Amino acid sequence: MSTLTHTPTGTANTVDTPGTPAKRALAVTRRTAWFANALFWSAFAVLEGVNHGWLAGLLAGAFFIAPDLTFLVGLRDAPHMAKGQLPPRAVPYYNTAHRALLPLALIALYTFTPVVWAPAFAALCGWLAHISYDRAFGYGLRTKDGFQRV
Repeated sequence: MSTLTHTPTGTANTVDTPGTPAKRALAVTRRTAWFANALFWSAFAVLEGVNHGWLAGLLAGAFFIAPDLTFLVGLRDAPHMAKGQLPPRAVPYYNTAHRALLPLALIALYTFTPVVWAPAFAALCGWLAHISYDRAFGYGLRTKDGFQRV
């Protein structure tokens, strides 16, 4: 369902209102794409672990878990937070660890440098898998106050 709105120039636009079928379809499509991305990076991390040994597998697993360890930064403040709120002190660390651009940039850098160490690549695959699963299941970045961004 669309609503008619007026732009500052006086022309009319149709804009999808929140909760409309179009918005829901877009959200489902976005989450499905993130899930497919998560499966890709998970498979790649497992493949790297199988092909390059236990260290590659260990680092892929460690980097799959590591982004959520940023919660520990605000552990002391956690009892005073609302349900679902991350302590504000932990938010910058959490948001940095949960941005896909950082591991993607490192993969690009890895690709164009002479460094060839499969465990590093496996770790980046695990990190991207974590971020992708979070987005697929509805967890995103946090506001300054520590709540989920909408």
